[in-house]
Amino acid sequence: MGLTSNKVLMLAIVLAVLLFVCTVWWWPRLARQSWRAVSGRVGLLLTTQLALFASVGLAANQAFGFYASWADLFGQENAPGVVVDHIAGGTDSPIQVVATSKVIGASSTLPQVAGQVQKVDIIGRTTHLTTPAFVYLPPEYFQPKNNARKFPVSVVLTGYPGTAEALVNKLNYPSTAGQLARQQKMQPMILVMLRPTVAPPRDTECVDVPGGPQSETFFAKDLRDAVMAHYRVDKTPASWGIVGDSTGGYCALKIAMHHPGSYAAAAGLSPYYKAPIDPTTGDLFHGNKDLQNRSDLFWTLKHLTAPETSLLVTSSRVGEHNYKDTLRFIKSVQDTNVTRISSIILPSGGHNFNTWRREIPPTLQWLSSRLVAH
Repeated sequence: MGLTSNKVLMLAIVLAVLLFVCTVWWWPRLARQSWRAVSGRVGLLLTTQLALFASVGLAANQAFGFYASWADLFGQENAPGVVVDHIAGGTDSPIQVVATSKVIGASSTLPQVAGQVQKVDIIGRTTHLTTPAFVYLPPEYFQPKNNARKFPVSVVLTGYPGTAEALVNKLNYPSTAGQLARQQKMQPMILVMLRPTVAPPRDTECVDVPGGPQSETFFAKDLRDAVMAHYRVDKTPASWGIVGDSTGGYCALKIAMHHPGSYAAAAGLSPYYKAPIDPTTGDLFHGNKDLQNRSDLFWTLKHLTAPETSLLVTSSRVGEHNYKDTLRFIKSVQDTNVTRISSIILPSGGHNFNTWRREIPPTLQWLSSRLVAH
């Protein structure tokens, strides 16, 4: 049974309840002062508390999507992120469809009525990075009258560590996009949903690490090339947007600012504005001061040519640590008179799925208004 299985969660809850009942039942018998009785009391208390903490932890992981598997939880996740060599001019597709499923909550299984979610593996031709992803195709994509139509694309990134599945079944990007399109509040759009961690378990912060994973190039070039080779999308930046939460939000803003020729719009939900250095990232820059400076979005706005792109940032007056930095970022972008900036500032909201679910519908509408379909 997998880490995110409902059966595992229910088993942990049942075990915690049984241990609590056993503790209450056996406590009078263990009230003596012998070493066996004391050991029994300690053992019951510890096992009951461990079962309780396990239940809470499993429930939190299901709600927020921190870890996708037992291997991920115990730091043993080392695939994908493998090097894949390809012969130039080869016929192998940069996207391999692994499975298809209907959109959660949809009443129909017909893709031309409700759309479809595809589980795929994406292969980076230049970076030699591979990563799993989920692709949402709107119902219009499958309708015969649209056979020649090209659709706008939004890349959707999780936080770190995050799971791509959470974008589908916790943050509800496909079902939200479908509902908004049916209500004519946004245009039909393809969503490519994945982790920013393309070399797990390392958190590369979407940096081209010297001598290491070329994460920024993967998102700026390889991902776009793979999607264009497999789906009906246009290569012009006006058709491409990128959005993410937390680490994914930082990555989305940075990639759009560094590569306006790839993305016309970017949205950061609860983002930060400078790549951290900690045990999960390792040494990202290897003494390269220019690379380190470019990872600081405030430095980028001050010292580099302002990019022709549109940005959206979100925060909350109460509950978000990035509130002051977000106001400062908005002011810095305004001072460029070139880059366009919008914001969603909630009265209160934490760094969590509940807050982001409140921000996703207006964010998708904002992205849709800035992307052009062909």
